[in-house]
Amino acid sequence: MTVTTTAFINQEESSLKVHRSRSVRRAKVIPDAKNLVSHAGAALLAELADRSGLTEAMSVAMEDCGISWHTHDPGVVLTHLAIAVADGADCLADIAAFKEQEDLFGPVASVATAWRAVHATASVELRAIPLALAQARERVWASEPPVGPMIWDFDSTLLNVHSEKEDAAPTYKRGFGFNPLAVWCDNTKEPLAAMLRPGNAAPGDADDHLELLEQVVRAVPPEYQLGHEEDDDPALVVHPILVRADSAGASHRFVQSLTDANFDYSIGFPISGSVRAALLLAQEEDWVRASELGGGIRDGAEVIELTEVCELKGWPPDMRVICRREHPHPGAQLSLFDIGAGWRHTCFITNTKGKDIATLELRHRGHARVEDRVRCWKACGLANLPFDGFCANEAWVAVSVIAGSLLAWSQMTCFDGALAKAEPKTIRYRVLHVAAVLAHRGRDLIMHLDETWPWASELATAFARLRAAFP
Repeated sequence: MTVTTTAFINQEESSLKVHRSRSVRRAKVIPDAKNLVSHAGAALLAELADRSGLTEAMSVAMEDCGISWHTHDPGVVLTHLAIAVADGADCLADIAAFKEQEDLFGPVASVATAWRAVHATASVELRAIPLALAQARERVWASEPPVGPMIWDFDSTLLNVHSEKEDAAPTYKRGFGFNPLAVWCDNTKEPLAAMLRPGNAAPGDADDHLELLEQVVRAVPPEYQLGHEEDDDPALVVHPILVRADSAGASHRFVQSLTDANFDYSIGFPISGSVRAALLLAQEEDWVRASELGGGIRDGAEVIELTEVCELKGWPPDMRVICRREHPHPGAQLSLFDIGAGWRHTCFITNTKGKDIATLELRHRGHARVEDRVRCWKACGLANLPFDGFCANEAWVAVSVIAGSLLAWSQMTCFDGALAKAEPKTIRYRVLHVAAVLAHRGRDLIMHLDETWPWASELATAFARLRAAFP
């Protein structure tokens, strides 16, 4: 009797151990469920596009694209494509995931129709789409005004391609592809404008920076544009704007244009011969400790102003040169000058007045956040340019900007806490890809979220906030 009982217990423990060592219960798979949607959270972005006026503005932007449309409005097609990109799509075929859920998203174009919409997007439409986005942004910013001083960050990135595409070219890092340039609003984390460029585009091309600056000024609400046209009276400025960039923005024409349009700027500056000569003239007692966020002191880093001892011929008279030195971290690439001095030096130029150069340097260091913005942009479709033609890829870049804007706007208006700061991958995993059951009650469509999903209540609250912000 004892032997039999012991054997039974051992068999039961063995069975439990087998269940514990598996990662999933084996279930029968039967594809016969109805009224289910697997990307229910993406409806938040679609409703945001409608309520902010973006969908309607996109319809106007695409109305003269030259194709006779019968079932699908081309502006709505591109809006759906942008929502798909925000949801994680990285090619045109991924829009099919929404087409199979028309109870929630309405009539969604086929892949072939979406292809036609992208290829119908020519120069006229590429100029009209940013204006459509600007109209929606004006309404979003009126509901949730950006917090703090307005800051725009310029930066470029390299995109390698693995097939022959129009205007793809070798890059300065020995790759092959494109070198797009974009501007982000640091306050809201959204892309404001973007420009697709060949891979061999000069990083410091002043014409490209000036063209993009003009696009950004048109992309923001009118009150933010006041006083920021060339030769405007500084008294007209309602919202002071700081433009930040790395050393690629340190061209005479770009800096002078920023000065003429009443922008503050904080731009990386190369360690040239004149800067090295000025550093040799600098007095040791003139160096001050660098600051950290919260008012602390940054160990091993010091700041000095070199304006008075640096040759600045041809630059605006109010331009200042500020240098930072720090003990090099392991793996840092040092010039011969840095190796000899025992410090790693970086410089930036600014026209902001004030004696607290440590605070100005800390403000410039915030430009490093643009690397996060670039990474998020690549996660919103930019990592893959799916078309052979340059104009079609420009349309794809415009769609990626819309996708990034929708994600940023949803975080501004609909979420708090961690979700308000999360990057696209986290937003998708926690919110956009949640499953739901659709039910019809009279004329109402009801979306039942999985009550056990950890972020179901946050998504339900997000819909309520969206509808309160844009009735």
